[in-house]
Amino acid sequence: MPQAPQHEQDKGEQPDVEHVDVLIVGAGLSGVGAACHLRRSAPGKSFAVLEGRDAIGGTWDLFRYPGVRSDSDMHTLGYSFRPWTQERAIVDGASIRAYIQETARAYGVDRAIRFGHRVTRAEWSSAQGRWTVAASRTDGTATRLTCTFLFVCSGYYRYDKGYTPDFPGIGEYGGRLVHPQHWPADLDHTGKRIVVIGSGATAVTLVPALAGAAEHVTMVQRSPSHVLTLPSNDVFARPLARILPRRAAGSALRWKNALLALANFQLSRRAPRFVAGALRRAARRQLPSGFDVDTHFRPEYGPWDQRLCIAPDGDLFTAIRRRRASVVTDAVAGFTPTGVRLRSGEELAADVVVTATGLNLLAIGGMELAVDGKEIEIADTVAYKGMMLSGVPNFALTIGYTNASWTLKADLVATYVCRLLAHMDRHGYRSCTPRLPDDGGELRPLIDLASGYVLRSLDALPKQGATAPWRLNQNYPRDVRLLRHGPVDDRGVRFERA
Repeated sequence: MPQAPQHEQDKGEQPDVEHVDVLIVGAGLSGVGAACHLRRSAPGKSFAVLEGRDAIGGTWDLFRYPGVRSDSDMHTLGYSFRPWTQERAIVDGASIRAYIQETARAYGVDRAIRFGHRVTRAEWSSAQGRWTVAASRTDGTATRLTCTFLFVCSGYYRYDKGYTPDFPGIGEYGGRLVHPQHWPADLDHTGKRIVVIGSGATAVTLVPALAGAAEHVTMVQRSPSHVLTLPSNDVFARPLARILPRRAAGSALRWKNALLALANFQLSRRAPRFVAGALRRAARRQLPSGFDVDTHFRPEYGPWDQRLCIAPDGDLFTAIRRRRASVVTDAVAGFTPTGVRLRSGEELAADVVVTATGLNLLAIGGMELAVDGKEIEIADTVAYKGMMLSGVPNFALTIGYTNASWTLKADLVATYVCRLLAHMDRHGYRSCTPRLPDDGGELRPLIDLASGYVLRSLDALPKQGATAPWRLNQNYPRDVRLLRHGPVDDRGVRFERA
């Protein structure tokens, strides 16, 4: 078992402040992966991980609603250096959480995690060549650390509050009102009439999971979503495991699934009518005869204008076919004391209403940034290679793919950070700062999705440029070339020595 790093003490201006080479923010899928990459590829670097909550797992520890799972298969959602070896590829949140925890223990990075430390501010000093990072502890006290490189792996949505529209009359409702992001542990839905408001990935996950024990589940959607049925088990997993070593089998499955996801995305962009029609025909085959597919499963937008919803083994369609669940396509006009009133005038009686209405985005966990005394507005920065910010030295953040597994990109970003640190050490550089050229071209939103949670928060996120290295690729093979094999000293960055 590797030993946790011994953290250095700052010998400069702040002798009482602990110093580490790399400070990672977040102990979820990305943060644990980043720490493991450092352990493997930069064993001489000291590091610490600050986690605002009290457990490893990030999203997969926070979300506890029934049926919570990933839309990505575990062969791509898992780490490249620790392949997922089970035949079942689409798994529940508890299995993903256990995988992250086991990985942290296997690489000894669990002992580097400081729980209950929410980072509030980070200030860069060019004179000292380091960040001073302030964090608030769960007990209300404050602490500071310094680091040479700051690596933010906190995702991009707000953990403490999900998004719920201000529905008229919501305060009059007498039943149980729940947001999936904060599912009550004491909620027993057995025999209950449940209304799930929403049509995105969370709603599509919740409805079949609740339908087994509930009296009935009604999914109320203002407009339909594209739903893709995928098998839970990867039929290639077992044969490859028999003929290839574990690491090679994992790599083969990872590439196979990554390329299939990319092909699906590109076909959806180039032939949206064809893909939409195929999805609709697949839904019709799985639904009862006479079901109004065009009303409930024919979105007005093209596939991948918003993220596709996944139904493992067609579980959503099975629940509808067995009459355990139903879909109503109509707008919510408001709440009544006993349920939900629709714009059509119909009222749905409900013992439990679940507002699966989306997330609130929050760039870099809401922390403040300053460089040499100047406040940095995240929305005014431009993402370099999708992972660093213009004008911000020695800083990286992880933003995963929207059209594929988050971890495919997270692994590449962590690999690049390790390469960058090694390059700086070899050449005696103290800082690396992305510099956007004056002729950088038209700026675009960082996330190219029309989902409501994205559109509500575009003004709070970094931008992307029109051309490389400022354009965010949603293309895994291209990013492998760029981040794993491409140069780290291209025209987009400026290196400085002490």
